[in-house]
Amino acid sequence: MSGLRAPSNYSEEPPRHPSLMVNSQEPFNAEPPRSALIASYVTPVDLFYKRNHGPIPVLDDTERYRVSICGLVEKPLELSMADIKKFPKHTVTVTLQCAGNRRTAMSKVKPVKGVGWDVSAIGTGHYATSIWGGAKLADVLELVGISKLTSVSPLGGKHVEFVSVDMCKEEKGGPYKSSIPLIQATNLDAEVILAYEMNGETLNRDHGYPLRVIVPGVIGARSVKWLSSIDIIEKECQGFFTQRDYKMFPPSVNWENIDWSTRRPQMDFPVQSVICSLEEENTVKPGKIVVHGYAVSGGGRGIERVDVSFDGGNTWEEAIRYQKSTAVPYVADDTSTGDKWAWVLFKAEADVSHTTEIITKAVDIAGNVQPENVAVIWNLRGILNTSWHRVRVECV
Repeated sequence: MSGLRAPSNYSEEPPRHPSLMVNSQEPFNAEPPRSALIASYVTPVDLFYKRNHGPIPVLDDTERYRVSICGLVEKPLELSMADIKKFPKHTVTVTLQCAGNRRTAMSKVKPVKGVGWDVSAIGTGHYATSIWGGAKLADVLELVGISKLTSVSPLGGKHVEFVSVDMCKEEKGGPYKSSIPLIQATNLDAEVILAYEMNGETLNRDHGYPLRVIVPGVIGARSVKWLSSIDIIEKECQGFFTQRDYKMFPPSVNWENIDWSTRRPQMDFPVQSVICSLEEENTVKPGKIVVHGYAVSGGGRGIERVDVSFDGGNTWEEAIRYQKSTAVPYVADDTSTGDKWAWVLFKAEADVSHTTEIITKAVDIAGNVQPENVAVIWNLRGILNTSWHRVRVECV
C-alpha cells in the first residue's frame, strides 16, 4: 500500500472545532460538550469525538492508495478506492463508543490509567452517532475466496485483522491494529463495512480518510481507521490493543498481579445511559426540570426502557425515547423503523422543590441493566463505566 503515510510529528494535524474539550493534545483526543450530543440524533462530524494514538495520517496520492487483503486466503489482492466503490454502497447508522467513556467518574473511586474521558466519548459515530457509507466487508471478502457466513476460511483463517497506517508507541512504533472473528465479518446482518463516507460526505482525516472499518455494536477500538491491510489470520490479533488493553478485569486485579492472558478482548459494549442536559453539579430554581440524554446497548440490542429518578433513586419514572424523530416515540422491537446499532435519545421531566440527585439507568431488550455502583465494576484501565449516571441538583 502506498500514498498514505504516518507523519513523524504533529505538524500536519487537521483543524478541529473550537468547542471540543481536549483531553490530550498530542496525540489529539477530544470530546464535545455533553449538551452537544443531544442537539441532534446524528452527531455532526466536527463534534464527533476524536480518538487517536499518534499523528493523523496524510494521504499524499489518492490514485496510488491501495488496501491489501492477504493472509490465509487463496487469492490475495490489492484494492484501490475505485475498486471499493464498485461494490454496492451500504449505509448504516452506528453509535460508536470508546471503551473509556466515563472514565473520569471511575477514576474517582481509585486511580486508573487512560485518557480522561467524561461522558461524551460517544456519538452516533464514537459515542456519537453517524451514518456511515461504504462496501460491506462480506462482499469484499468474496473476492479472495471467502464465502458469506463462513467461520473458517479455506486455508484455516478464523479472524480478520485490520491494520492501520497509524503508528503508535504502544505498538513499539508499529501500526495500530485489531481484529474481529471471521464469522462476524462474513455475516451480512452484522453490517461490518469498509467506510469511505460519514454523514453523506467523504471521510475526513480525523475519522479515517480515505478508508476505515466500521464494526457496529462493539467498542470503538475495533473500528480501525486509515486502513493499510485486511489480514485473514488463524488466531485473534496479537497487537497491544487486542491483547494488552481493552480487557475487563475485576476490581481485585492491579498492575502488580495482572495477567492479560486470562481475559478475552472486549467486543460488545454493555447497556449505557447518560444525562446530557445537566452537568454533574447544578443550581436551579424550584419547579419543573426536563432532562435529556442518550441510551445505547451493544450487539444490536435495542433499548427496552430508560428509567429516571428525580429523588435520588427512591422512585422512578419511564422516560420517553426517540430515535430519528422527536415526533415519534421509539419502539424497541420495531426493527422496520429502528436503528439497531444506534442510540436512543430520551426525555423525562418532574417538579423538583429541593436539592436532589437525578439518576438514569437503562434496560436493553435482553434485560441487561446498568449496575448501581461504579465501585463494583472498577477496573485498572477504567473501561466500560456503565454505572447509573447521577447528577446533583441544588434548588435555590
